[in-house]
Amino acid sequence: MSAKTFEQLKLSPWIVRQLKAVGINKPTPIQENCIPHVLEGKDVIGVAKTGSGKTLAFALPILHDLAQEPYGIFAIIITPTRELAYQIKESFAVIGKSMNLRQCVVVGGLEMIEQGQELARRPHIVIATPGRLYDHLNSCNTFHFRRMKYLVLDEADKLLGGPYDDEMKGIFAAVPENKQTLLFSATMTDVLDKVKAVAKKEVFLWMEPSVVKTVEQLRQFYVLCPQYVRDGYLVEAMRRFMEKRPDTSIIIFTDTCKNCQVISMMLNLVGFENVSMHKMMHQKERLKSLAKFKSNQVNLLIATDLASRGLDIPLVELVINYNVPNAAKVYIHRVGRTARAGRVGYSMTLVTPVDVKLVQNIEREINTKLEEYKVDAKEVAKIFTHISVTRRECEIQVDQSEFYERKEINKKKQQILDGIDSEALQDKIIKKLREEKKRKFKKKLTKRKNVTEAPATES
Repeated sequence: MSAKTFEQLKLSPWIVRQLKAVGINKPTPIQENCIPHVLEGKDVIGVAKTGSGKTLAFALPILHDLAQEPYGIFAIIITPTRELAYQIKESFAVIGKSMNLRQCVVVGGLEMIEQGQELARRPHIVIATPGRLYDHLNSCNTFHFRRMKYLVLDEADKLLGGPYDDEMKGIFAAVPENKQTLLFSATMTDVLDKVKAVAKKEVFLWMEPSVVKTVEQLRQFYVLCPQYVRDGYLVEAMRRFMEKRPDTSIIIFTDTCKNCQVISMMLNLVGFENVSMHKMMHQKERLKSLAKFKSNQVNLLIATDLASRGLDIPLVELVINYNVPNAAKVYIHRVGRTARAGRVGYSMTLVTPVDVKLVQNIEREINTKLEEYKVDAKEVAKIFTHISVTRRECEIQVDQSEFYERKEINKKKQQILDGIDSEALQDKIIKKLREEKKRKFKKKLTKRKNVTEAPATES
């Protein structure tokens, strides 16, 4: 537990009062160690477990400095996901409530023209995903970053780990060299040298001194199951857990957008009301799903790794990994959605025999052994046919919907941005898509017929 107070960190009295008003009385270790160095003007790298208060570790000193010399654009915060961008905006809004703070969220899925107009009005804080901010830098000249003081990379390992290299280079070229750079994440060891290279000034590095990379309040389980009955084990494990905790809040992480959509539809049909969140959804739909889950209107969220980083939903009690992540740090971020703010939390990972090595790699990385969560195979057998048929019906519905067409539209947009789009390529994609849909539809119908006839044959 931290020994210092926010007053001792030399933050403005109005910030301390606002923190007390929202029930935050003592700084966390990352806040205690990083805030003084940010206020001294150093570049800072902070690495700590999920739920450790990293957002306030950069938000508080930025607001402290902004209040002394308010002008726009003062700080840019870059984050890999749209939902995290909105969450950061909420954190700034809560603490900066009394200073007429102007913010702008620049993310994909929303109107670029409106965002461009907001940027032209010079907000104090710009919170953005790298792709959309890069688009604005290339498409308009109504704003600039020449006077900005702070550049923050939240989830810096993701931003500097490869997928956003072109966009980040463009953003770095647009910001002044004398900026102050703040980089934060829960997992940064594999790209630490790259992160250090981004910082230009004297760098202060703080890493949480812990050999266990998941919080102590988290109980971690695995559920051993055959591949072909994974859905049955998922439903039975949830049912058992919810028997003891009927109002529990759960996130299920899946590997693909299609799997996310299908599992969400299947669980809704078998009695588990839920909302889903994945990249194939419109941004407004994603925000609506997240708002319903955060406000406890719905207690079950099915999501891809879109929801695995940074999102602060304190009441989540259980995280389920429908598949074992290929990388240990993905697992760390997923299970970090529970056991937050000192609360007890649980995680379950569905493990098939081919996943054992992946689980062992995760256990070595987090320095913790997962416990077995036993599920009665006889109970799974009772629901197997119903769950299997329901899933296949949902897969057919997804195949008949515009799901794949939306995916192709996203691909086409990227091709246009890359300058490789052509009419011939477009026609080829559409033709291939239609043929694939017909083939899959016929295959699903055949499987569905076989499954529905199977019980009658056995009896």
